Amino acid sequence: MARYIFITGGVVSSLGKGLMAASLAALLQARGYKVRIRKFDPYLNVDPGTMSPYQHGEVYVTDDGAETDLDLGHYERFTGVSARQSDNITSGRVYRDIIAKERRGDYLGATVQVIPHVTDAIKQFALDDQDDHDFILCEIGGTVGDIESLPFMEAIRQLRNDLEPMQTLSVHVTLVPYIAAAGELKTKPTQHSVRELASLGIKPDVLLCRAEHPIPDGERQKIANFCNVRKEAVIPALDAPSIYSVPLQYHEAGLDAEVLRGFGITDAKDPDLSSWDDVTDRFFNPEGEVTIGVVGKYVGLPDAYKSLNEALVHGGLANRVKVNIKWIDAEVFEGEDESALVAALEPMHGILVPGGFGERGSEGKISSVKFARTRKVPFFGICLGMQMACIEGAREAGFDAASSSEFGETEEPVVGIITEWMSEEGIQEREEGGDLGGTMRLGAYGAKLSANSHVSRIYGGSETISERHRHRYEVNARYIDPLERQGLVFSGLSPDGLLPEIVERPDHPWFVGVQFHPELKSRPFDPHPLFAGFVAAALEQSRLV
Repeated sequence: MARYIFITGGVVSSLGKGLMAASLAALLQARGYKVRIRKFDPYLNVDPGTMSPYQHGEVYVTDDGAETDLDLGHYERFTGVSARQSDNITSGRVYRDIIAKERRGDYLGATVQVIPHVTDAIKQFALDDQDDHDFILCEIGGTVGDIESLPFMEAIRQLRNDLEPMQTLSVHVTLVPYIAAAGELKTKPTQHSVRELASLGIKPDVLLCRAEHPIPDGERQKIANFCNVRKEAVIPALDAPSIYSVPLQYHEAGLDAEVLRGFGITDAKDPDLSSWDDVTDRFFNPEGEVTIGVVGKYVGLPDAYKSLNEALVHGGLANRVKVNIKWIDAEVFEGEDESALVAALEPMHGILVPGGFGERGSEGKISSVKFARTRKVPFFGICLGMQMACIEGAREAGFDAASSSEFGETEEPVVGIITEWMSEEGIQEREEGGDLGGTMRLGAYGAKLSANSHVSRIYGGSETISERHRHRYEVNARYIDPLERQGLVFSGLSPDGLLPEIVERPDHPWFVGVQFHPELKSRPFDPHPLFAGFVAAALEQSRLV
């Protein structure tokens, strides 16, 4: 029988719920429990893939092809458990499915209402796919009092009544701000947040109080008195120097012990946190440092590249070095004057061009590829970054008009939309004029690696790999031969040999482009080999300059 932990955010601040959920799951996992985390999002998008990175950060893609909230990246990185389509739901999906049922006549003419139809759908989502998990953590997006999240709050209120006693627990994330002018912490925001939650029929069992300064015992007792919880259930969540310090910090504050007590579990074994101790030791005690320039399109919001940022950190952990990331706007390089490009990229020990959509910044990315190629600086191209590497190689090979059909009509479509490809389920087809989401190649796909290639060695000699994709344009296989004559080797192809997956340059210290997104599968305990190899190459470059 799975136990449910419902995590809600306070009136003033709900920031950090995803990280908190991931940290709590990691602590329970360290005690030997099997844990899964789910995200309830109140926005009306059917999936986060339709949302701008500037509005909501990156879109995280699962093995089964779901486009999800970036918090699922935290869940995977902290627990190592691969997320699924069933782990993320939005209001849009709920309402879409209910309206489809009503149109089919499934409700037999009954009036369709938020209660019970919407709340029942949310409850069913929470209860599905339990497998044999000990705990299922359900993070409710938004903040208490938001009109969008009210159906979700009502659903978890009902679930707490529907399930067995001691089978559910409510954790509420609140804010205890520090007023510098008065030199004191204020508990009123937490009190009002709990009161708002109680007005919806939900009594929190544990309070996770975000604070910049330590919360004295007297203030914890005050919160406990006003919020109807034990003092031990008021857990300080102080700002941490690294997100990988958070599980250890929460354990020290007693979060996992208090949660287990709330379920009446008294015989849990002590957590094995040795892997977290190793990660934090590597993070805080590096033996060197490198600087990586990320030439992208959405650099104004780092969350747009959240998984990429963490994967570079993981590459640093693998090499025990600190990775300094410089976010560089590709549009800065779009001009005839190369001085800006040289000034920005010359200090870099490695250059990474990440994924993205659209023409904006594309010429700047191509110029960055050329700089890395000619200056022998380690280069890593991901998704669009690989495509830019192929376009740059084609122009070098004499195809001056080389471009992508994504950017408009072109005489040399080195990159174009592919309407048919093979997957494990068989032939997959898409229409060029169809819905944008429907033309995506999403989820995990296999690739065959060339023997004795650089990437084959990076992957430990593997002949086949499986990586996650999110794109609708592919490198045109018609250009493989002329590009290979120019020196760009296609060392990874789809299993049917039709779609280029990986390119590399054997005459370069480290030049790799991949069509997939390896950052989505990187973990602090298990850094992705491509990022570990890229940072190692950047470290070697730092010793040469």
